[in-house]
Amino acid sequence: MKLTFCPLTSDLWPALEELFDESAVCSRCWCMYGRIGSSYRKRPGEENKAAFRQAVENGPSPGVLVFNGDKAVGWCQVTPRDAVPWLDRLWGLRRVDDVPVWSLSCLYVRKRYRRQGVTSHLIAAALETARRAHAPALEAYPFDADVSPSASGSGYASTFARAGFSVVARNVPARPIMRYYFKQNADGDVNYE
Repeated sequence: MKLTFCPLTSDLWPALEELFDESAVCSRCWCMYGRIGSSYRKRPGEENKAAFRQAVENGPSPGVLVFNGDKAVGWCQVTPRDAVPWLDRLWGLRRVDDVPVWSLSCLYVRKRYRRQGVTSHLIAAALETARRAHAPALEAYPFDADVSPSASGSGYASTFARAGFSVVARNVPARPIMRYYFKQNADGDVNYE
């Protein structure tokens, strides 16, 4: 499998649309949960889709698509935390501090591509996206499978730990807040720590 990664832009919208149409959850949410909370469930999926498409068209890119050839096989939403304000309304995911972190708030991998390392590659692409944006850290909200066997649209803590993330808060036992800190050099460029 030869994977390529692209920021989601308007011209790649059909690829995201085809990817999400495969999943009942994605075709309902359209990555709107972090933006508007559980009220996304009260809106028709088409309304959430239109709202997310508008976010894509208005820019900047709200995340990264991964392709195997010309087929989108995965997605992660990676944005400044301010772009997903609903997280601040959730007690378990409230801000840890005032650091202007970026958030990796959603992950989706096409079913037949799961358990093949695609999520790890998406995390690496998200790290690169945040690094290029000069973020001081990338934050994630995965489930800890050692505590809860829940399915996850935000990944698993063990995968993030292997990528160099560490737990910075655990308000809910099964859902740690994890971060990867970047280090800035004297020129202000961000380097991996």
